[in-house]
Amino acid sequence: MQLSPDLLNAATAARAGDHGSAMTHAWLITGPPGSGRSTMARRFAAALLCTGSGGSLPCGQCEGCRQALLGTHPDLTVVHPTELSISVEDMRAVIRGASHAPTVGRFRVVIIEDADRLTPAAGNSLLKTVEEPPERTVIILCAPSTDPEDMLQTLVSRCRHVYIPTPSFDEVAATVEASGVPHEQAMLAAHATAGHIGRARHLATDTTTQRRRARVLHLAELLFSGSEAYLEVTDLLSDVESDVKARIKELLDAELERTRLTLGAGGSGRGTGGVMRGTADILKKVEQKYKKQQTRELRDTIDQLLMDFIALFRDGLATKASAPLLHTDFAGDSADLAQRLSDSQLLACIDAIGRARERITKNVTPRTALFAMIGEIRLISR
Repeated sequence: MQLSPDLLNAATAARAGDHGSAMTHAWLITGPPGSGRSTMARRFAAALLCTGSGGSLPCGQCEGCRQALLGTHPDLTVVHPTELSISVEDMRAVIRGASHAPTVGRFRVVIIEDADRLTPAAGNSLLKTVEEPPERTVIILCAPSTDPEDMLQTLVSRCRHVYIPTPSFDEVAATVEASGVPHEQAMLAAHATAGHIGRARHLATDTTTQRRRARVLHLAELLFSGSEAYLEVTDLLSDVESDVKARIKELLDAELERTRLTLGAGGSGRGTGGVMRGTADILKKVEQKYKKQQTRELRDTIDQLLMDFIALFRDGLATKASAPLLHTDFAGDSADLAQRLSDSQLLACIDAIGRARERITKNVTPRTALFAMIGEIRLISR
């Protein structure tokens, strides 16, 4: 993915020490899901931190570029929310770090992915920094749009806006191929994720995601009779939940251990009682944080599976219209749906899957939501 003209001009001006209108300290990158907002933000960060002597920005070869693109540069902070929202406490910690001078690069760069998840208090806390930025600090926000439902409007008004359009399937595949993925596999992932760069890269490289996608798409074969669909959904959800819980537990255990060591838990002598009580409160907050992260990961994983399922019914409509498919490797399943269901029934099934997604966001258990979805689809197909 190439830098947009505005960002390239800004990075070029910054490199030359030009403090004119091309470069500014606060940016808002928007675009539809999968357009590559975060990828563009990282490339802009790499261009600002690039130490190469060549003409292209970022050069992609110097240590500054490599570290920035990997997210390991000491002057780069990337906020990737793991909970349902970004709290004011989290944002204050980021702001404290942003106030420091760069250690090795020209700038200190802060990227806030999914900035639409900022709570009002977190957004207002960040606003003060955006209004009075530390010298040589650049803040890059990524969000779906500038709509008031997505972003605090006072933040929007103080950032320079760059819009990233949805890339073509070929562009997405090229980005995935850059990670070492074969062309055919990259193209399949680009289509299967409807051109979502992040999800395409993940699908092409993660075998667990590939396996779950295949399971949810094969569910179409089990929908219309017997109890097999319900059994498969139960087993699939159990697989997702156990995997997410195990991953979160591993992260939680590691952070709890680091926190205990930092606080000196386990000591003895006078005053240790008060220290232990304070430590217990801090450890409880850590556990609550990871519980929220677990909830978000479960919802996100199940939601993506349902999006894959919706796309299969969409492919049923595409089959009837001789239009291109998204799940090209499941053309047989979409053809079966096209033969079994009318256009109106396919659309009604898509709505039923959409209702399941919505119910889960309203704290209906995934099992209940998906069981209801299966029942609705069976009624529609009669």
